[in-house]
Amino acid sequence: MPDNNGQELRWIPLSGNWSFQGTNAEYNGPDDPQTPAGVTLSSTRIRNGRISTNIRISEPERGNAGRIVLGYNAATGNYYSVGLGGYGHAYLIDEFTNGQGWRSVSAKGITSHLKRQNLYKVDVDIRGQMVFLSVDGIEVIAQQLPHPLEGGQVGLFAWGSGSVQFEGFDWSVSDDDLPRVFVVMEFDTRYDSLYSEVIKPVCKEYGFEAYRADDVYRPGIILQDIISGLKESDMIIAEISPTNPNVFYELGYAHAIEKPTVLLARRGGELPFDISGYRVIFYDDTIGGKSAVEKDLKNHLSNITGSTR
Repeated sequence: MPDNNGQELRWIPLSGNWSFQGTNAEYNGPDDPQTPAGVTLSSTRIRNGRISTNIRISEPERGNAGRIVLGYNAATGNYYSVGLGGYGHAYLIDEFTNGQGWRSVSAKGITSHLKRQNLYKVDVDIRGQMVFLSVDGIEVIAQQLPHPLEGGQVGLFAWGSGSVQFEGFDWSVSDDDLPRVFVVMEFDTRYDSLYSEVIKPVCKEYGFEAYRADDVYRPGIILQDIISGLKESDMIIAEISPTNPNVFYELGYAHAIEKPTVLLARRGGELPFDISGYRVIFYDDTIGGKSAVEKDLKNHLSNITGSTR
């Protein structure tokens, strides 16, 4: 199967003893018995979408584990892993931080729920900071990650002295999986043109889908739509000119979950003290001001995405 670059899937082991054949990989034990972990990276990258594989663990009762690696950052070595086994649980999301080690983020079930040599179909859906783990077609974990994914590299993780087999590694990205920008602003016609004529087209140019809570037409409480938007987006753009309590509540939530955030404000206003230390794009509500804010917003998106377009 071709990867994101249209080439055949390739693997690079970082630790542990691995063997590969196309979309299949097998972990055959650790390099160092003191740290019985194995990590291999694939040649594909995903920040939003679905990753699937079938996992067979030889000795789950002895702590063997097999999981999918998300968001590996080559600069830091940090990543998340999602899948089967670990910490005495059957289904798991954990986080590895270089220099600190592993910690559980969410866990369900107990180790005895995993059967030796049974082949489990594992699907991981990524939507911004939300990750969903399904096993044999049943969703077992839906979890907001404590930090956004640092990178887009994906791979495989295994733990223990026994073998762990991964068969049919697969991934998919649809139009619904485009990186998303959640736009926070006062619902007022004064800001509609900024949203529709500047923010949406600039985000689209950089491969993001920008949307506001009022773009979501479904029954329910709008606050739930806002919280979902904050969790499932890749970035936040907040217009903070009026001291609107709802906007600042949403901005505080975004900062609490460490979401990359761009702030916009009309020139001439006074920002609250606790926001004044953040970098803000100030703009004039004029034709010339529109082109200026477009340029500044593009620079911010370029810095966040690493794009040079």
